[in-house]
Amino acid sequence: MSEQTAAVVALGKIGLPLAVQIAGAGVQVLGSDISPLVVDLVNRGEEPFPGEAHLAERLGRVVADGMLRATTDNREAVAAAGVVIVVVPLMVDGDGVPNFAAIDAATADIGAALQPRTLVSYETTLPVGTTRNRFAPMLAAASGLEPGKDFFLVHSPERVFSGRIFADLRRYPKLVGGIDQDSSDVAVAFYERVLEFDDRPDLHRPNGVWDLGSAEAAEMAKLAETTYRDVNIALANEFARFAEEIGIDVGPVIEAANSQPFSHIHRPGVAVGGHCIPVYPRFYTSVDAAARIPTVAREVNESVPARVVGSVSAALGGLKDATVAVLGAAYRGGVKETAFSGVFPLVDAIEAHGGTALVHDPLYTDDELIALRLQPFHLGDPAEAAIVQADHDEYRSLVPADVAKCRVLYDGRRIVALDPWLEAGVEVLRIGSG
Repeated sequence: MSEQTAAVVALGKIGLPLAVQIAGAGVQVLGSDISPLVVDLVNRGEEPFPGEAHLAERLGRVVADGMLRATTDNREAVAAAGVVIVVVPLMVDGDGVPNFAAIDAATADIGAALQPRTLVSYETTLPVGTTRNRFAPMLAAASGLEPGKDFFLVHSPERVFSGRIFADLRRYPKLVGGIDQDSSDVAVAFYERVLEFDDRPDLHRPNGVWDLGSAEAAEMAKLAETTYRDVNIALANEFARFAEEIGIDVGPVIEAANSQPFSHIHRPGVAVGGHCIPVYPRFYTSVDAAARIPTVAREVNESVPARVVGSVSAALGGLKDATVAVLGAAYRGGVKETAFSGVFPLVDAIEAHGGTALVHDPLYTDDELIALRLQPFHLGDPAEAAIVQADHDEYRSLVPADVAKCRVLYDGRRIVALDPWLEAGVEVLRIGSG
């Protein structure tokens, strides 16, 4: 295997920064993506999506240096590579049930062009057992090569957040698990070459590339950390519900609890969205039928939007014929992404109560909101109520004039400066406040 060339399959919000990182470390990269527009922009050295820190300048540099090129042909990219990194998303339906069609198709392309002694690393988050039991046989059938003997195969889950990927690549250990020890060893050597790590004296072992011993262990590690966060947020949302019922503010309670060493309770939130937290716990429960806590946590977190709308409706004396401004289409602040965003269940609940839901987001145009089947709201327009759904920085300075005639503000992210609203006579509700 030659470590001088790498293919990165799927140049999305995770794959493209990773390709740039590898190219910047001196490894020639040919990236592939199904979007001709993405490929064209990458080859021009232009970032195809906004919001990723340092991507524009780093992408432009590696393209100008001839270290990164893109193609729409997966097989072209794989045939030239000694390392193949797969970041094709595992698509899911509205209930988080995986649909393997896209990643299976990419795997078939990879197998058809796979060369002997190549390392194949799946970074896509997967249900435990998928790398060994699904992808290894598929690659073998398409290539005629034997996994672990003729090529190396590992799972190495991505552990980064959109908007700060380059920083996260340095901060968090890179987890690797192979279908055999030779595969793990080759993967560890590759990732050690292309990644640099921050000093982390808080870790029990030096920060760097960690071999977890098997593909299954690496798959489970990613599911464990995301499922933990979902359970933790559900606990915070339970605390928030109870605090509202007994008339206290959960914010100082959580702050006080977190002052205890080793304690960490997430903040409650109006919804938990994105590709990770609402989805990956379902990957875990799909292979562990006896798991109870993750299932209950999902139910708790998914119930919050309806509870929020119920509180707004009660404060207004009903939502029939009322207009409610939902502030934030994105699933979290600063990220232009609506996967499993709380905006959708909020809109559904408002309409179920007989109200009209209008949506504002500083990252989206009216046409983009309409394409998402959301009716746009413009700051300054009238609405009887407003719900802060996403923690965009722009919403920290919201004032009553931004929602004319507003009678109820529900701060679902606990970020709004409340004094101007209270002084204007607006009833202010905050998640976790009685």
